[in-house]
Amino acid sequence: MKRLFLVFSILSIGASVLAQPTMKLTASEHDFGTFKEEAGRQTFDFMVTNTGNAPLVIQNIVASCGCTTPDWTKDPIQPGAKGRISAIYDPAGRPGQFNKTLSVYTNSVPNIVILSIKGEVVAHEKTVEELFTFPVDSIRFESNHMAFTNIKKTEKKIRVMQLINVSKKPVKVEFDQLPPHLALKTDPEILKPGQKGIVEGTYDATKNAAWGNVSDMVKVKLNGVLQENVYYYVSANLVEDFSSMTKEQLENAPVFQLATTTVDLGKIQGSTANDVEFKFTNAGKSDLMIRQVRSSCGCTAVQQGPQGVGIKPGQSSSIKATFNSGSYNGKVTKAIYVFTNDPKNSEIVLMLNADVQQPSLPK
Repeated sequence: MKRLFLVFSILSIGASVLAQPTMKLTASEHDFGTFKEEAGRQTFDFMVTNTGNAPLVIQNIVASCGCTTPDWTKDPIQPGAKGRISAIYDPAGRPGQFNKTLSVYTNSVPNIVILSIKGEVVAHEKTVEELFTFPVDSIRFESNHMAFTNIKKTEKKIRVMQLINVSKKPVKVEFDQLPPHLALKTDPEILKPGQKGIVEGTYDATKNAAWGNVSDMVKVKLNGVLQENVYYYVSANLVEDFSSMTKEQLENAPVFQLATTTVDLGKIQGSTANDVEFKFTNAGKSDLMIRQVRSSCGCTAVQQGPQGVGIKPGQSSSIKATFNSGSYNGKVTKAIYVFTNDPKNSEIVLMLNADVQQPSLPK
């Protein structure tokens, strides 16, 4: 009897060891082909059959990118039963070819199976609103910002931007409150209904005394009427022109050498004025010019100091500023921008750190 029981136990254990789910797929990849972006999400079902002799569990599926969403049969798939794995691809904002994968984790062997989907998305034709994002009454501009990026202080640069008249009447487009260094005009000056044109901007860096990143806000006039609370932004990064310097001139150039680029005021009280000083030396072979010094906010007042004055080789000086802690609370970082005629250090950022302690309010 004991022998018989032992035989049944061994057979039972053997059967349980041999019980194993097996996942059989109708396909391991799918090609959606070519489809339009406006067709929206595309779905394909990979059909699953459990050909094993134990329940199959799809534990998790991980997509290779956020554009692909997996869905699957959550309940255990019994032997001989079917389930599905759905791959849902979102083409919105993703024109062009794609090739993505799904990593399927199960309790079968192998426990990880890779599925793939591919296809090509034809970009949808953009609407007027998408192409011309900045509306000003009956006129739409490509953007409210014309960026000139880097401009050497010795040059002029031209940029263009499209605009369109979306009204049923002719519109004359003009710009108001232009600074001396900036010229803006439209071509044609009067846009017919539905007509496209361009804004042509000319930036003359020789007429702007500033350095570094600068911007101007310009008003727009339509048919002679100034558009209220509407601004067209123009930006540029004004940089020194070192392109014509010879090797000898570069070797004999000034060198802006700082003792430190960061000052930490530590813990300070709120609503207090705190002086900082950044010491430097001209370690070069010709006069060092501090073109401009400016801070990142009105809370930091920069003293003019050596700005615009030639600092002789070997001579030292400093840049001084006052940080007003005001209503700041906790750790604060402010920047001071320094522009020089050192070819290797024409724009330096000085950092000012502080831990502002505001008095606690009475309970």
